[in-house]
Amino acid sequence: MNAEAPAALLARELVTALVSGGVRHVVLAPGSRSAPLAYALLAAHDAGWLRLHVRVDERVAGFVALGLARADGVPAAVVTTSGTAVANLHPAVLEAAHSGVPLVVLSADRPHELRRTGASQTTDQVGLFAAAPRWEADLPADTPPAASRQLVVRALAAASGARSGDPGPVHLNVAFRDPLVPGAAWRPGEPPARRDVVAVRGPGGTVDVPAGGRTVVVAGDGAGPVAARLAEAGGWPLLAEPTSGARTGSHAVAAYRLLLTELGEEVERVLVLGHPTLSRPVSALLARPDVDVVVVAPTGAVWPDVAGTAARVAGGVRVLPGDDDGEWLARWQRSGAAAERVLAAHGELDGLGVARAVAAAAAAAHAEGGRETLVLGSSMTVRDWDLAVPALPEGMRVVANRGLAGIDGTVATATGLALATGGAVRAVLGDLTFLHDAGALLRGTLEEEVDLQVVLLNDRGGAIFATLEHGAPERAATFERVFGTPQEVDVAALCAGYGVRHTAVGGLEELGAVLTAPVAGRSVVEVVLDRSELRQQRERLAARVSDAVRREQAPGA
Repeated sequence: MNAEAPAALLARELVTALVSGGVRHVVLAPGSRSAPLAYALLAAHDAGWLRLHVRVDERVAGFVALGLARADGVPAAVVTTSGTAVANLHPAVLEAAHSGVPLVVLSADRPHELRRTGASQTTDQVGLFAAAPRWEADLPADTPPAASRQLVVRALAAASGARSGDPGPVHLNVAFRDPLVPGAAWRPGEPPARRDVVAVRGPGGTVDVPAGGRTVVVAGDGAGPVAARLAEAGGWPLLAEPTSGARTGSHAVAAYRLLLTELGEEVERVLVLGHPTLSRPVSALLARPDVDVVVVAPTGAVWPDVAGTAARVAGGVRVLPGDDDGEWLARWQRSGAAAERVLAAHGELDGLGVARAVAAAAAAAHAEGGRETLVLGSSMTVRDWDLAVPALPEGMRVVANRGLAGIDGTVATATGLALATGGAVRAVLGDLTFLHDAGALLRGTLEEEVDLQVVLLNDRGGAIFATLEHGAPERAATFERVFGTPQEVDVAALCAGYGVRHTAVGGLEELGAVLTAPVAGRSVVEVVLDRSELRQQRERLAARVSDAVRREQAPGA
């Protein structure tokens, strides 16, 4: 009887070590050099060791794996063949690096003797992702089984941040020599026992902050419920981004970025949690040298302090008794309520109106015990939610790829979240974000269906730039070609090509009716918007909010 091919044995050791280390999901893009891993993963899937997901596009595969890992913080793996296939993972690796997502990349490679020889699909894959991985290793074709197991242990410890407190992507570059086809089928048997080799390190120390005072809590992406609890303990206003996980309770202030114009100058201390990136007024507040900035960052080698003004960086905050008559919080709450009344009366079919409609539908589903997850596009959509959506029910999950705030991979990330959670996912995004990742709508006929509804705000171009300096009237002559980038894609035909249901809606009432139906399978709800007057509309709305807040703050109001 012939001995099994070394490539097949190495692949089986790697898969066994990954499962033993807690990996439950692996996304595979097809290829020849990665065939040993493909055979081993399929056998492990059939044996119930893990769930295998196959995608034909490596960039999509990377973001699906990112979504799987984001769902519960457990490392998920993505496997590709050699060459440009690996490079297509770079956007997902970068997002994972900057958002702290435990993504495990296994790239197949030619053996050492074929590198730099002109061999097909062979490039220097070692270090391809530069400084993004938390850890990486190059496994030669003759790596002994014990060594491969140890390398997986180290990779998973780095991905999860078990010792560093800094989770993120890792890269295992695995060389395989021919033959790439196993000599006999692998029958894995019972799943390997879980091995927690590396003990998890605890968070850093705490700082003491007295309650009261003119303090605000800024909760950026991923801050978590601790930010809401901190605001409540200190009696402080909570300025929480929609993907913070903290936009709940009575301390969460509506339309806070507009309120900063009227109240921001009085702020004396800011407690920062998560990764705040949405608002220029918040960035300006954090850059002020006269404000005491305390950054709460339990993990990670990098903390949010763009302007370098942080007085203290700590793993947590302990709130001490202090003088607090409640008036500071009350002023923010009254102003937020005034702003909310203006926004609620807005009633336009635009990004703000769609945000409120989707949020209301999601809140209703959440109240009935639904497990719906919301995914927001990282351009105009998440900013519209930040402005328009009031406090959310506790426990409602809202996600966006805010590590690098790129628009790529949003549909694929939502797909990964749906696969991991088994629940419905609604992704709300603009047309350029959608078109950038339309290939993620493709489902192979042998792959799992997901309950994913894409609410598409189609204004036929890049709306966000109209609200920035590039959209100023004096730049109108150059705006459309290089910023607006108009497009006329037939979304219904595109959806039909991918086998996805398409629904067009023409108003907020019609949209609300569509959103009441359960999310089942893949679908796109297209809302056509007009962005021609967006800049002027938003300026008028901001002025109405400012007027309402000034009236609320006036003496005797």
